[in-house]
Amino acid sequence: MTAGTRDEPVESDRIDGRLLAMALVLVLGTFMASLDATIVNVGLSTLSAEFGATITEVQWASTAYLLAVVAAAPTSGWLAERFGAKRVWLCAVALFLLGSVACALAWSTASLAVFRVLQGLGGGLLPPTGQALLARVAGRARTGRLMSIVGVVPMLAPVFGPLAGGTVLRVADWEWLFLINIPVGLVAMLLAVWLVPRVPASDDVSPFDLRGALLLSPGLAALILGLTDLGSQDRNTPLAVGAVVVGAGLLGAFLVHALRANRVPLVDPRLFRTPPFSAAVLALFVAAASVFGTMFLLPMYLQTGRGLSAWDAGLMLAPQGVGAVLGSLLVVKPLIDRVPPRTLVLTGFTLIIAATVPLTRLGDLPDGWLVATLLVRGLGTAMIASPVMNIVYSGVDKQLLPRASSALSLVNYVGGAIGTAGLAVLLEVRLALGGGDVDAAFSTAFWCVLGLCVLALLGSLRLPKTPPRRT
Repeated sequence: MTAGTRDEPVESDRIDGRLLAMALVLVLGTFMASLDATIVNVGLSTLSAEFGATITEVQWASTAYLLAVVAAAPTSGWLAERFGAKRVWLCAVALFLLGSVACALAWSTASLAVFRVLQGLGGGLLPPTGQALLARVAGRARTGRLMSIVGVVPMLAPVFGPLAGGTVLRVADWEWLFLINIPVGLVAMLLAVWLVPRVPASDDVSPFDLRGALLLSPGLAALILGLTDLGSQDRNTPLAVGAVVVGAGLLGAFLVHALRANRVPLVDPRLFRTPPFSAAVLALFVAAASVFGTMFLLPMYLQTGRGLSAWDAGLMLAPQGVGAVLGSLLVVKPLIDRVPPRTLVLTGFTLIIAATVPLTRLGDLPDGWLVATLLVRGLGTAMIASPVMNIVYSGVDKQLLPRASSALSLVNYVGGAIGTAGLAVLLEVRLALGGGDVDAAFSTAFWCVLGLCVLALLGSLRLPKTPPRRT
């Protein structure tokens, strides 16, 4: 059968129009969920005035969404195996849209935070389920080229989220920060019903790892909560440190449980020490930390150091997204199956390192050079995400794709959260020690980003030297 049928297709090397359309539909769902994690940040002041609350209280709307995302993501692999990836994806979109409508009807910060949890549960399932579904339908011969389209999507969210949020608030009320998801999600669901083939559930699904879920999801949520609070200006340090300790303890207990369990664990830690998966995970983790961390630092600097508005700062950051799109379509897509993954990833990190060096001297960097630097940085990012995903998806058995996709999503979420929180703490400490010298503080933070990228470049030397088509 071909990709145009309702049943699972056979392996093929040709990407036809229907398969490409299916990939774009699945990307639409992923982008909607990823964008929503950042779009609300722009409206914090508006929401604070609307509900008569402090910025710190309203910030819980963003934190609640992130916690729900990281709690839901580990379960995506088992759900896709048990009920079928397409069915889970459609239900995730429906849950996300239900949460979006509820958020638009919120009457207080508490109700908004609760409804954001509902929205985040759907949003946490969308990226891993959509990517696993795409890899399963495409087959190994076409996964790489399709991943060149979808792999860059999670990295675009922190770039375009603030710009999209600012645009919405310029022309509409705050409710449309959430209601804008409705037409997009409905179109994605209708097209998915028509275009996405049915991938049957697994015939041999292991029992749900309840103990693992009770350790992993709360552990991730506590860790992210603590790191997020540490990175905020109004942090409660004892509470934040306590959350990090509790999260680390739960994750340690999950690791022991997963290594000793007789049944298949929710996320198998053995994946993370198996080459080339281990090197791919390191590259993706640092790329996420670098991208999300930079998208935290730059808007803050442009608004505090250069006095730009949120809208103008968003426009200044847009070139990084443009570079990522151009790199994905013009460089990665034609080369991903012909060039060794190591070559692409090393080139990508080299470009990011070269474009990060000027950011260590932001005070002396003209606007034109900043735009060019971000363009190059986006190009380098595109050369990392897609090849790394292709390594995993083209080398994993079809039955394990949902589990592998779930693991990759966790790496992306945790890498972004740790990168952002770590840089926020470093920035505040440097500001305190430097007597409020903004340029020096941001310079130190970007030297840290540069060090992370160098570390990832060295780790990428362990990636495969052979092009995927020859493997």
